[in-house]
Amino acid sequence: PAPLPFAVGQCGNQVGCRFWDLALREHAAVNKKGIYDEALSSFFRNIDTRSGSDGPDIYKGKICSLKARALLIDMEEGVVNEILQGPLRDVFDSKQLITDVSGSGNNWAVGHKVYGCQYQESIMETLRKSAEHCDCLQCFFIIHSMGGGTGSGLGTFILKLLEDEFPEVYRFVTSVYPSGEDDVITSPYNSVLAMKELNEHADCVLPIENESLFDIVNKINQMINSGKLGSTLKPNSLVTSHAGSAKTGQEKPFDAMNNIVANLLLNLTSSARFEGSLNMDLNEISMNLVPFPRLHYLVSSLTPLYTLADVNVPSRRLDQMFSDAFSRDHQLIRADPKHSLYLACALLVRGNVQVSDLRRNIERLKPSLHFVSWNQEGWKTGLCSVPPVGHSHSLLALANNTCVKPTFIELKDRFKKLYKKKAHLHHYLHVDGMEQSCFSEAISSLSDLIEEYNELDAMKGGPRTDPSRLKIAT
Repeated sequence: PAPLPFAVGQCGNQVGCRFWDLALREHAAVNKKGIYDEALSSFFRNIDTRSGSDGPDIYKGKICSLKARALLIDMEEGVVNEILQGPLRDVFDSKQLITDVSGSGNNWAVGHKVYGCQYQESIMETLRKSAEHCDCLQCFFIIHSMGGGTGSGLGTFILKLLEDEFPEVYRFVTSVYPSGEDDVITSPYNSVLAMKELNEHADCVLPIENESLFDIVNKINQMINSGKLGSTLKPNSLVTSHAGSAKTGQEKPFDAMNNIVANLLLNLTSSARFEGSLNMDLNEISMNLVPFPRLHYLVSSLTPLYTLADVNVPSRRLDQMFSDAFSRDHQLIRADPKHSLYLACALLVRGNVQVSDLRRNIERLKPSLHFVSWNQEGWKTGLCSVPPVGHSHSLLALANNTCVKPTFIELKDRFKKLYKKKAHLHHYLHVDGMEQSCFSEAISSLSDLIEEYNELDAMKGGPRTDPSRLKIAT
């Protein structure tokens, strides 16, 4: 089964570029003979380019020419052009790219209403062609940011398009949320308008905050510079830098942050790409972790963030890795799941880890975590035997947890500050089809979502009681 990724907007394409680069490195490390195998087929097609760029797929034998299964969409062509001139240029061809030159001017309405209508046909045509090449289309996967114009506006337009055209196929979204000090003044508008679409049309959303990524990168840099880990620390962390990858030239400030998101996506899709004793496909995450349709926001944490490849110190004990996954330092949004309420939790482990290790750690951590009374056993686990390059094991934890609420409350407050003054509204209302009611509907959709989390949190107030079990008299 093949997930079909969409990278939309500048941030989405930069993260996507890191993901494809790292995915190729992972496959190269495992697949020494260069054979096109099942693992590769989930995200790449193998094409004989001698008969043109859209030659037939070759399912057996040596790799001829790999083409990523993906659509790259941006209304400002800079980032996509960089990809086409960079080391990954052969992995994409022009049929997978949809670009414009003028950009969305950090305006959700331009991305959603103007470019949405303008590019709807070509997006659908490109999508159908890509879907035809998949034997079994597993799910759609959108990578975008919330604060700008194209990622938030066109990204959420595509989400609705996918729901209309392929209602049975799950829609997974990785959304990068702007920080409070964001230099895009209209980012609260764009984010809240996009949130309404995510509430209504996504099956599962992984929110990621720029601020959290920034904190993680800073922590790793501090460890390197403080000498706490001695001279044994290699200056380039596999998780946050391009060490050993195809990228050359000067790193940009966001590269390290994008790398963390790319690593999250690698772990998330590892079961689709490699063998494992307990494989979990992406759809199972949605089915098992989302008990209420609108409460589909999952908080992700990644561990280890620097590892054996980077630090020549004894491997951190496996149990430490599980503890880290629940600590606030490893969350990709500023949140503390341990002190909030869990609806469900998934652990996706890679490397030489046994089911018994998983069970032992769940039992060890369970007493310190608050689960809703009706889902005390709400754990979903996945084991993939192939670890990330240079690591012995890694863990991605996905929590459906009320700790996302403060992120949404903060966003609502920032929206209201702007909206109270009607600041910059005219830029939006000039756009055909955009009315002031779009803003009031979007903020009330966000308020309703926050209220649903409040109702759940109210259940947590009482003493923690496990559902009573059958007692057997002895």
